[in-house]
Amino acid sequence: MYSSPSYFIFLVVFSMMWFLIKATLTTANFTIGVILDQTSRPGKEAKVAIEIAIQDFNIKNNQTLVLYLQNSRNKPLHAAIAAKELIDEYNVKAILGGHKWEEASAIAEVISEADHGVPLFLSLASTTTTPPHTPRQWPFFYQAVPTQSTQMNAIAAILKSWGIRQVTFIYETSHLASTASIISHLSQAFRQTGCELTQILPLASGSSLLDEELDVLKKQQRQVFVVHTSLELGIHLFQAAKKMEMTGDGYLWIATNGITDLFHSVDSTMISSLKGMVGVKSYFPEKTTDFLDFRKRFRQKFRYDYPEEEQDEPGIFAVQGYNAVKLLENISIDSFDHERPVTQSRVEIVNVIKKGYHNVYWTEGLGFCENVDGGINGTIAYFNSMDSVGQALWPEQPWYAHRSRRNLAGSSEHRMRVGVPGRSLFKQFVNVEYNPKKNQTVIGGFVIAVFEEMMKELNLSYDYFPFYESYDKLMRQIPEKKFDAIAGDVTIVSTRHEYLDFTQPYTESGLEMIVPIRSRLSNRPWLFMKPFTAKMWWLIAAITLYNGFIIWLIERPHCHHLQGSIITQIGIVIWLAFATLFTLRGDRLHSNLSRMAVVVWLFVALIITQSYTASFASMLTAQRLEPTITSVEMLRNMNATVGYCNGSFVHHYLEGVLGFNSIKTNSYNSTHRYAEALNSGEIAAIFLEVPSAKVFLAQYCKSFVRTGETFKVGGFGFAFPRNFARLSDANKAVISVTESGKLKELEDKFLTSEKCVDDDSFPNEDESLSPLSFTILFELTGGTSTVALVVYIVRRIREFNESNRGLTYFLKLIWAFMKDRRHRMRRSSRVVVDAESPRRPPDVPDLGTPVDVDHP
Repeated sequence: MYSSPSYFIFLVVFSMMWFLIKATLTTANFTIGVILDQTSRPGKEAKVAIEIAIQDFNIKNNQTLVLYLQNSRNKPLHAAIAAKELIDEYNVKAILGGHKWEEASAIAEVISEADHGVPLFLSLASTTTTPPHTPRQWPFFYQAVPTQSTQMNAIAAILKSWGIRQVTFIYETSHLASTASIISHLSQAFRQTGCELTQILPLASGSSLLDEELDVLKKQQRQVFVVHTSLELGIHLFQAAKKMEMTGDGYLWIATNGITDLFHSVDSTMISSLKGMVGVKSYFPEKTTDFLDFRKRFRQKFRYDYPEEEQDEPGIFAVQGYNAVKLLENISIDSFDHERPVTQSRVEIVNVIKKGYHNVYWTEGLGFCENVDGGINGTIAYFNSMDSVGQALWPEQPWYAHRSRRNLAGSSEHRMRVGVPGRSLFKQFVNVEYNPKKNQTVIGGFVIAVFEEMMKELNLSYDYFPFYESYDKLMRQIPEKKFDAIAGDVTIVSTRHEYLDFTQPYTESGLEMIVPIRSRLSNRPWLFMKPFTAKMWWLIAAITLYNGFIIWLIERPHCHHLQGSIITQIGIVIWLAFATLFTLRGDRLHSNLSRMAVVVWLFVALIITQSYTASFASMLTAQRLEPTITSVEMLRNMNATVGYCNGSFVHHYLEGVLGFNSIKTNSYNSTHRYAEALNSGEIAAIFLEVPSAKVFLAQYCKSFVRTGETFKVGGFGFAFPRNFARLSDANKAVISVTESGKLKELEDKFLTSEKCVDDDSFPNEDESLSPLSFTILFELTGGTSTVALVVYIVRRIREFNESNRGLTYFLKLIWAFMKDRRHRMRRSSRVVVDAESPRRPPDVPDLGTPVDVDHP
């Protein structure tokens, strides 16, 4: 119908026009590139969802989004090559992809090195937080999926709700690049809720050492695990844990979204293999009209593109891929810097039961809820505790949902082996005895009672095993895996901390020296002077002599025997002074004044002598004892032999800390042997911890005394293996026993049943009586004697005047004459001075000398 040449020309022209129009349309349209691992389930879901989103975008906006797909094959290098190809050959305006941070960072590095047409990069890799350097280093970078910070906070909230304090974190090394930030954020979230990340265990993909790693965790009594691995490794790990009986009652496994986000893509058989595992899953609304429509289209296309996949349900990766394309409608080059990363404040919490799982929800800042769709009135009830919503998640509540009624790692299959010292020096602390009637070994004492109170708080099962060798060997039984704990009167020291963990001390800390006591009387020949101070003795002597002198002076005129020579009268004065201390001698006194002075002085003297007697008697009884050795220096200089508890740390402390390089030591296994050795002089002193010293002195309070300084040591504590998972709980339990008053009750029952006043309660021998205690009495007797003396003198003067009136008149005349004579002599001296002074003219007076004016 058409000639061949014309038809040929028409076809050539039409083809040229078609290719020109196509090239023009392609240049005008918005081109994007997608880099995904299309061998993985996340990559497959994201690819199908992105293609559906582009179809919706083109229909809605009446324009064409051109899509270029690249396969990274789970290799960062392939992702980088694909990004360079998209930029150089296809000139894409935006790139989506990179489910792992390793791939996303490789794509971003290629984009940052592009010479022209730098595209936007919408990363699908979920990290804990957006890396802080991306806004500066990669201004084109956009976090298109929510961060995992909400997931980490949800895990911390779960553990806080169940009262769990210590957690082991297990991660896959292939996730190493993003694991560092996850560990950092998880640790921070734990600190805010009172939890602790006690151990971190890396596992390689396809590891064949799972049994060995889990065996170590089981021996360390780890019970709570947070697992951040792939689904494949997580399944292998959980199955290995089941074989080792590390799942179920007593254990808790929490999986991150690396495992749970793929639950929809595996069959029910694989899900059932994870029965008992708790998981934190990414949340997205699944009951909205938009999602139900998307789900229908997704399943059709997914089955067509990937017929080998058995499960065609869309998951979080499909939703994130679809939403990433929708973000392009709101992002442009000009407004990109002002866009914020996608945020997510809600997560889904799942528990695998049978062939499926139950779920509840946790919302940041609000708490836990059973249903995010609301009730009849549309409201949502939030709770701070998982127990409030646990029935929806766990129809049969496990131990961690009601922790107070369950036994953490304490089933009958695993009971702690607790070692106790079989030959404790002080039976009040640990007493191990065989009861023939019951045909069993009975273990008791203060330490055992405190340990049992602590274990009640921890809710752990245990059995006692006596150990009859030294304390140092007993401590070594824990690292040798023979004992799980030690309950005994063992001291916390740094050398033992190298291979053990201790609770905080539950007794007083310190090391004391105990020595025999001896009498002080043999060393105090002047002890009788000690009741009074020197000033007191001098004051007593002075007031005694003063009173004796006044009595002698008053009684002398009436008694012929009080007269005589000077030496005789001095002796009489002294005799009168001290004689009045013991007798009133009222029949021999002739003056009422002397009787008054003697009565008051005798009253004062009686009080003084009684005070002296009481003080001196106290010194002869209560203060007659003193320690034979008063300091460690004295003990070291004597090169004496000392005693210590057999097998304790004291021997090392004496040599290493106190410097007894050549000290002789003897160890004993009973307090009776200690007492015998001290009394016989076999040893000069013993060194005991403060609790043991109190018990020893309560038993032998009359023979021994503590002396010298108290040396600081750790006190008694309970021993556990290194990195014991529940050490913080054990410390809390010890504090609870102390604060409740139970510890004081046990001390009274076991340790202070024998009361004794030790040397610290004796009175101080330096507290001699001083004049301050008798000031009023001395003033009373001194004042009375002085008044008597004054009255006596006044009377004597009057008597003298009355008996010598003529003499008195004559003396007055002599006194008047002498007074008149002195007056005349002064006046004559003045006249002589005036006569010898030079005369001046009457009209020129001397202004410096007053003018004498004669008066009639």
